[in-house]
Amino acid sequence: MRPKIVIIDYGMGNLRSVQKGFERFGFEAKITKEPNELKEAEAIVLPGVGAFRDCIKNLDQLGLIEALIQSIEDGKPYLGICLGLQILFSESEEFGLQKGLDLIKGKVVKFKSDLNHKVPHMGWNTVEVLRDIPILHGIKSGDFFYFVHSYYVIPEDESCISTVTEYGIRFASSITKDNIFATQFHPEKSQQKGLQILENFAKSIK
Repeated sequence: MRPKIVIIDYGMGNLRSVQKGFERFGFEAKITKEPNELKEAEAIVLPGVGAFRDCIKNLDQLGLIEALIQSIEDGKPYLGICLGLQILFSESEEFGLQKGLDLIKGKVVKFKSDLNHKVPHMGWNTVEVLRDIPILHGIKSGDFFYFVHSYYVIPEDESCISTVTEYGIRFASSITKDNIFATQFHPEKSQQKGLQILENFAKSIK
């Protein structure tokens, strides 16, 4: 039986494209906004685009924050995409200081624009792989992924950084901590290499 993956619907994110990515490899993934379905799931995916503050607010209004934190603390595999990465952190400077879920100590800060690096960082860019981990099986340094973001994460513990990307500065483009894997780039928009990550995640579910 295939693992039960739930994709959190809080009104922001590329839900259907992520769902289709899993379905391509025969894995069923259900889109939901029901806290009880997070509790019953075997794995959680949180894609997101837009503002950090709105993401936290929507999750809170839907009663999803407690269920999400509990699922992660229970050891369920978690895949965060874009905002799904950023909200894991302690705080974001977007629209003033905003509190995150504080599951990973650190902050979310904005790129400084210059003549060579426009903000948002949008389009294809390479990653440098720092950690040999199962979810990055088939991914190597120099592979391209698709990015759309104005903010990036700075973890206090740099050992959780699994890939970095250059865009004016060298920033963490994915992180790994225990059962958490989260990316700043969009696997669902990153063609074969992105789909490889979705497949690896689904296969990792015990």
